[in-house]
Amino acid sequence: MNEIIEKAREFMKAEKVDFLLVNSTNEFLVEYNRLSENARYLLTGFSGSTGDALLSRNKLYLFVDGRYHIQADLETDPKVVTVVKLQTGQSQLCEMAKLIPHHAVVGVCGKKNSQNRLEEMEKHFKVKLLDFDGIETDAPDFGVIEDLRECVCGQTSEEKIRQIQKTLDYNESILFTNPEDVSYLYNKRDFSKPYSSKILAKALITSSQDIFFSEEKQKNFDKYVSSDIVYVDANTITAHDYLLLGRRARIMKENPVQAMRTVKNDTEIAHLKTAFERTDMAVCAIRDYIENNDGISEYDIDQKLEEYFKQFGAKSLSFKSIVAHNQNSALAHYSKSSKEEIIKDGSLILIDCGAYYEGGLATDITRVFVKGTPTTLQRKVYTTVLKTFLNAFNYPMTTETTGYEIDNLARTIFEKNKIEGFVFNHGLGHGIGINVHEAPPNLGCGEIAKTSIKENMCFTIEPGLYNKEHFGVRLENSCYFKDGKINSFTSMCYEKKLIDYSMLTEQEQEWLGQFEVR
Repeated sequence: MNEIIEKAREFMKAEKVDFLLVNSTNEFLVEYNRLSENARYLLTGFSGSTGDALLSRNKLYLFVDGRYHIQADLETDPKVVTVVKLQTGQSQLCEMAKLIPHHAVVGVCGKKNSQNRLEEMEKHFKVKLLDFDGIETDAPDFGVIEDLRECVCGQTSEEKIRQIQKTLDYNESILFTNPEDVSYLYNKRDFSKPYSSKILAKALITSSQDIFFSEEKQKNFDKYVSSDIVYVDANTITAHDYLLLGRRARIMKENPVQAMRTVKNDTEIAHLKTAFERTDMAVCAIRDYIENNDGISEYDIDQKLEEYFKQFGAKSLSFKSIVAHNQNSALAHYSKSSKEEIIKDGSLILIDCGAYYEGGLATDITRVFVKGTPTTLQRKVYTTVLKTFLNAFNYPMTTETTGYEIDNLARTIFEKNKIEGFVFNHGLGHGIGINVHEAPPNLGCGEIAKTSIKENMCFTIEPGLYNKEHFGVRLENSCYFKDGKINSFTSMCYEKKLIDYSMLTEQEQEWLGQFEVR
């Protein structure tokens, strides 16, 4: 790692920049990519899915949100890396700017940052746009592309494309560079890589034709653009691609494909219901495996869980399963699943998992189990999280309700039922779709959560409480908004022996009756 840092500093000197921003994403701005494509990981050793690094000539900073505070400390060398722990609502760019002198120049890789993010950075500090970030990574894996059957999509790709073309004049086009957008638009998926179903591709739609850029065509995609005006999504086009388009580029007010894919059609909702039925079967089976076997490890559970997912029809996992017991469960995105961590009587086990099935839409669920007899503290924390989930799930919805409001309710309940030393340090939920994290919708404290949740939008509700000295509890259901209320895709069981019913009101106990408890 030190050799990589030194080479990066030599690169900075050659490029005449004072700081270097090193991203976790690849050139498709993909969040969950292979570690060999993740320059930030190679530089710092931190394996979390999000969080960037800032390198100066004598310091290396790593910025992480609340999900990764503990993990970042465990995975990085404090003599080399200074971890900047962002609190709920804090902006990474704002905190970064505090470390950068006014006169300093920051090198930013245009291929790994969106145009929108570049413009935001330029408000905070001086930027030099680079084609390379000075750290050698593997090239993206383009995988194997499959066509989906219409029975799981609800719409043909031709119908979707025509819907876009109707909005364009003869001299206009839209360039789509976001893998989720292109995967949705063309009803294509790639199940050959772990933790993903999206294809890595770009597409150009004009009023009369569409061009799907294969791996080879992507290298010179701008040569295929003949329109006078090319609309792009500033949040998903890289600063590099935006620069290539020059004066032709126009920022869209709303990405039409994002609006289409985040509001699922009834066929997609029906597919997700069957996908979650099979996900529930896998999680239920792993609960029985834990109950009926002694001396097993986190690793054993992780391997058996993947086996169950495949047994019940999964094509791949939607993300690396989190199997964490006792103190490890306090790490919101713990991913080690160690052979040395043995489950014993009284062990608390948090399992966060999901999969892709034939429709290529992600499932996501978190449950917490206990081996043997729980402690009073385990029951108290579990029941408090359950209480918070039940109230958030039964939030009185209108067509104007935002995720910000539901998140605020959850925080209010946690504050009223405060447990000393335990914190809720992440957003209440995220959208789900082709990617396990998509937006909109979003349930959190940020501006992104202040947009209304529309009918047939799908999202998680996942309150949690964590204490690194003890354990963490998170209970996550994937849901959808329909017929004026929040509906759950999963009914998978809550752990009866972890519930202190005296802490639940009559209304909360009635709400709990909607779900399996055993």
